[in-house]
Amino acid sequence: MSRQGAEEKRSLEVAEASRETEWQKPSFVGEMFMGRLHTDLLFPFPEQDPEDRRQADELLEKLRRFLAEKVDADRIDREKEIPAEVFAGLRELGLFGIKIPKDYGGLGLSQINYNRIIQLVASHCASTAVMLSAHQSIGVPQPLKIFGTEEQKKKYLPRLAAGEISAFALTEPDVGSDPSSMTTTATPTEDGAAYLINGEKLWITNGPIADLLIVMARTNDPKAERPEITAFIVDGKAEGFSVEHRCDFMGLKGIQNGLLKFNNVRVGREDIVVGLGEGLRLALRTLNTGRLTLPAACGGTMKQALAMAVQWANERSQWGAPVGHHEAVAAKIARLAAEIYAVESLTWLTSAMADRSETDIRLEAAMAKLFCTEAMWRGLDEALQIRGGRGYETADSLKARGEAPMPMERLLRDARINLIIEGTSEIMHLFIAREALDPHLKVAGASATSKKVDVLGAGKFYARWYPPLWLPRFQTPGALQLPGGLGRHLRFLERATRRLARDLFHMIALHRQGLQRKQKVLGRLVDSGAELFAMAAVLSRAAAPGAQAGELELAELFCRQARRRLAHLHRAVYLNDDRFAYRCARQVLEGRFPILEENILSTWKGEADRS
Repeated sequence: MSRQGAEEKRSLEVAEASRETEWQKPSFVGEMFMGRLHTDLLFPFPEQDPEDRRQADELLEKLRRFLAEKVDADRIDREKEIPAEVFAGLRELGLFGIKIPKDYGGLGLSQINYNRIIQLVASHCASTAVMLSAHQSIGVPQPLKIFGTEEQKKKYLPRLAAGEISAFALTEPDVGSDPSSMTTTATPTEDGAAYLINGEKLWITNGPIADLLIVMARTNDPKAERPEITAFIVDGKAEGFSVEHRCDFMGLKGIQNGLLKFNNVRVGREDIVVGLGEGLRLALRTLNTGRLTLPAACGGTMKQALAMAVQWANERSQWGAPVGHHEAVAAKIARLAAEIYAVESLTWLTSAMADRSETDIRLEAAMAKLFCTEAMWRGLDEALQIRGGRGYETADSLKARGEAPMPMERLLRDARINLIIEGTSEIMHLFIAREALDPHLKVAGASATSKKVDVLGAGKFYARWYPPLWLPRFQTPGALQLPGGLGRHLRFLERATRRLARDLFHMIALHRQGLQRKQKVLGRLVDSGAELFAMAAVLSRAAAPGAQAGELELAELFCRQARRRLAHLHRAVYLNDDRFAYRCARQVLEGRFPILEENILSTWKGEADRS
């Protein structure tokens, strides 16, 4: 086996050892990839309990006033700092302990209310929203809630609820989405009472100001074939801990994010979370819930962009009519409005799933993160286009010359990171695809790292499973009655779900073990699943008894456009240029197209002007 092949096998083995292998609860998305549309898991739409909603209503009103009066988002962007008075105000509102139980000093709010808060903050200041989210969606509070001992909870959660800042340290300078190559180590002391952590962590949001951190480190011999990765609670004031560099980004100028160094940082054995070697499992479980925050932030951002685009499209006239009345601009506004409705439908659906704990949401959370961040980026790009030159101009510059300081360009800069953090879109595709393939691997008696196949068992299963995927269905799934003609979209959803399962099976049969390398094909299948999940959420929400005026129209438009995207994705699974494009890419990487390097100056390479 080649060195590259051996490293790939090791990475797969580490990933497989860390993932949740059993499905104890049903998953709508998981069943969808098997061709089964379980409407009972989504219909009726899970409306928020009135008492639960009331618990956050007053807080949201206080927060709205605080943001308007005390949080100058453009100043934070300009000066690259969230002022101390903002931190103090957030502490006073209790927003560092939104989901921490009341027994430990927190607000004890639900996931839905947490996301209502994040949506409001993100609509105004993304830097503040990310700081809050990194602290409690993936920072110390969430892992302790899920995995912490009672002693750890009593020791740390009250401090965090009171306003101490936390961070989650996994990524390293040379280690991103592949933790099998982690180099940070934790070595036991001679008496075994503690560990000494050595290494570096990069891009750690809140890291430079963190009072407490979850740090992932390797606790077995670095020469061992497979790493044993363990999670530690580390004090931000510990001896040997230092901030080597604060990172500066395209957007999110106000966040504190940096390169952290650990030089013999002593951590007591009692500050191991879960146990030795359980760090990646902790990370994956934490991210499942942490990803639910991103759809809420995307919704707030998109709504803000729409508000700016609508005002401009109404007041700006060209060729004798408001620009919003021109078809090209109107199409952008309509699509943005429809996709906001889809993003919010997924946000509140998955939030309710997390609160009710009746379903396994690992796929639903990943799907929501993938779909919502991609939809947000499309929407903001088009909203900026509607604003034209003013969309590209900073709010400070607009204000200085007497125009409304709409922060469209800041909105776009801040938003781009959402397609990268907590799992890039590419990693989300691979993660979802792996989970979608899992039932098929189990049927065949195989695994992602083994070529053994139970041909007889698989043949029996597929002989029963595959033919019904082609049979016509004449009833609306679940015998549901949807208003406004939406029933035809639900019937399409059921047909398209079976088609998705067939497409997945066809690709398994065609590529076999090589399918895991067909990332473009897998990506199209996952994107199809994401569109179907979004359609299901939209239909469920629009059919709810409490649906507001206009929801049927937004649902209708979204479903129409989603169906066209699905048709394109389906065709591209079978008819594409993937192989040719890959061959060209390899030639580019090998420098075989010198024309692509002519007449540019790359000072980042240390080049001199070679004219």
